[in-house]
Amino acid sequence: HIKEGSPVRRDPLPARAQSVLSFASSASMLRTMKTMLLCTGAAAFSGRAALRATASSPLRMAATTAAGGAISHIKEGETIPSVTFKTRTRIDSDVENPFDWKDLTSEDLFKGKRCVIFSLPGAFTPTCSSTHLPGFESKYEEILAQGVDEVYCLSVNDAFVMRQWGLAQGLEEDKTPGSLGFKKVKLLPDGACLFTRGMGMSCVWDSERGFGERSWRYSAVINDMKIEKLFVEQPAI
Repeated sequence: HIKEGSPVRRDPLPARAQSVLSFASSASMLRTMKTMLLCTGAAAFSGRAALRATASSPLRMAATTAAGGAISHIKEGETIPSVTFKTRTRIDSDVENPFDWKDLTSEDLFKGKRCVIFSLPGAFTPTCSSTHLPGFESKYEEILAQGVDEVYCLSVNDAFVMRQWGLAQGLEEDKTPGSLGFKKVKLLPDGACLFTRGMGMSCVWDSERGFGERSWRYSAVINDMKIEKLFVEQPAI
């Protein structure tokens, strides 16, 4: 680490080419999910139109991968990374913070199941809070009705931040011992970015937001640990 008396060092990473994009509007994201999950077959869905950037979006962000290059993400048909998520689960207690640590693996969550996952740059960020989490939450039962076992929202944040974000969003709590905290969309913390890196979705928003390493925005259908369908926000730099 830096020593006393040493000058503060500049960012040691090389200059990165910045790509500016605007994220999809609320209506566009909901059309994406409705088409993805209500169509009779995967071939009926065209992701490009639903995921295109819109000039009316209030949030514009510049991003690069952690290595400074283009994203090379997981593809449909490939197996998702096997990692351990550090979650907080309800316990049977009357204390102020009735939770304990629980390790959940990718296999615990996705093996033998068909799940929807959508990943965001960060909890409490404007578009994620005003559009994406509320959109999936409102469509939760409709999504499950299409043969989906569970819906997960993932972000490179720790379990404490994810819980507080869920409460701030007004998500209905699940106080059953052993639950992940909420009744509908489950908030999945990827605090160490292990799943995100394994998906090839790690990126850095540094020059505009100072975010550090986060996840690129995407949604996917995961069927028994394999990517059945993948939608990646464009342009994926």
